[in-house]
Amino acid sequence: MPALGPISAAARRPRGAPRAPNGPLPRAVWLGGTLLLTVGALPVVVALAPAGGAAPGAALGGLLFLGSTVHVAGTGWFYCVPEMRRHMGTRRARYVTAPLALVAGTAVLAAIVPQRPFELLLLAFFGWQFSHFQRQNLSLAALASTAYGSGSLRAGERRAVVCAGIAGIAGLLSHPSLLRLADVPSLDPVFPLAAAGYALAVGNGVVQLLRRAPEHRRPAAAGLYLMTLLFFLPVFLFQSPYAAVAVLTLAHGFQYLLMLALVAGGGPRPGRPVSLAVLLGVGLTLGLALDGASHLGGGGAPARAVYGAYLGATMAHFVVDAGLWRLREGFSCGFLARRLPYLLG
Repeated sequence: MPALGPISAAARRPRGAPRAPNGPLPRAVWLGGTLLLTVGALPVVVALAPAGGAAPGAALGGLLFLGSTVHVAGTGWFYCVPEMRRHMGTRRARYVTAPLALVAGTAVLAAIVPQRPFELLLLAFFGWQFSHFQRQNLSLAALASTAYGSGSLRAGERRAVVCAGIAGIAGLLSHPSLLRLADVPSLDPVFPLAAAGYALAVGNGVVQLLRRAPEHRRPAAAGLYLMTLLFFLPVFLFQSPYAAVAVLTLAHGFQYLLMLALVAGGGPRPGRPVSLAVLLGVGLTLGLALDGASHLGGGGAPARAVYGAYLGATMAHFVVDAGLWRLREGFSCGFLARRLPYLLG
């Protein structure tokens, strides 16, 4: 989800029009669920993380399956929605050509590039992935601010979130062992600089929030904004790949799955059970395929090509989502406003 832009006039609730029925309750479910899934990911991962370099147990493995591959696969649900398919047909370069090119291109690269230089490419992939995480966080903070009557995020607040994300990503990339990249050299001197930059960004974000008038600093919106600032904190607190990285993956993935379930369940009432069933089927079916491909990076050229296709599918998820959740575009804004009127209406 990219950062939210101004909501189009067509998607706003007209002045004096009645609010969507039961609006406060589903809005609170979204907010509470988002905060719980994000903050709760840390103690759950720490409790379930295996010792040393052992493989995760069934409980943590299942959570990672849902939060990682199923959430990526869930984007495929949009291709099952007729009105969304028609929209995608008018922008085939983004929604058809680019995803197919990413899958095919990374499959070829993974098959022909030796392991060590390919891990350097993986470092770039992870940089893009965690940037995608923070853009989603920024979108959620902007959405909460608008939905709870705090107004749009201000420029200084947005910059603080972006800078916190950049510092967090720099901290991760400087310690490639956190990403399980054995052949990429560490950049240890960068880590304390990233930590200092992160602390400054978080401090500035808090200052920006306190500069708001009290009536524009609603607790719900402020809580979600603080969550976005602190999202990368585990990177600087833990040396375990699970506590420092897997927790971010789970938090991001479950944020997305919650929003996707609300969108799928927010369509025309007669079709809601079918829509949710299709989402579940697409997520699990494609998720199982992606999960199987994600473990083939250490095999021969054919297996590595399948692994590369998995990476390409993940990047295709970044590209597709960046378009579908862009509320500056009239179609996307109207589609989401119809399905989430308690957040966008």
